[in-house]
Amino acid sequence: MPTGPRLLIKNACYHITARGNQRQQVFFDEKDYKRYLLILRKYKRKFGFLLYGYCLMPNHIHLIGEPKLSANMAKFMQGLSRAYTAYFNKRYKKVGHLWQGRFKSKVIVKDNYLIDCIHYVEFNPVRAKIVKSAGEYRWSSYQERVLGRSSFIQLLEQLQL
Repeated sequence: MPTGPRLLIKNACYHITARGNQRQQVFFDEKDYKRYLLILRKYKRKFGFLLYGYCLMPNHIHLIGEPKLSANMAKFMQGLSRAYTAYFNKRYKKVGHLWQGRFKSKVIVKDNYLIDCIHYVEFNPVRAKIVKSAGEYRWSSYQERVLGRSSFIQLLEQLQL
């Protein structure tokens, strides 16, 4: 059954999720996480996506942000997903789909709910019992946002990579 058109609202924030096909792992080691963040940085620049928070879990991703042009959100996610899938399939000698269906997106109101959503996303590793505190998890925006530590994306930008 075909899916309907995606709800796109000008100047809106979105909580975007994508899960590995059949809930498979999409990140196995540090190299995978870093590659995804490199690709994320490239496509957020290319399509003007303002990233407010994120969390990369072993079998899915959460992004919270705002496309400068709402029509570019699908292009942003398509580029990001395709580029990471190409990397993953080459590295692990796989073929076919990495992600389960199309990405999901929910509109977020820009008020306290936005902060609540970012907090919810950043605490995923704690709820999944991967770490005891959000500050221990390297693959979310928590360390940068709350603890003031440089994220991998920030370090890349400082090095102009």
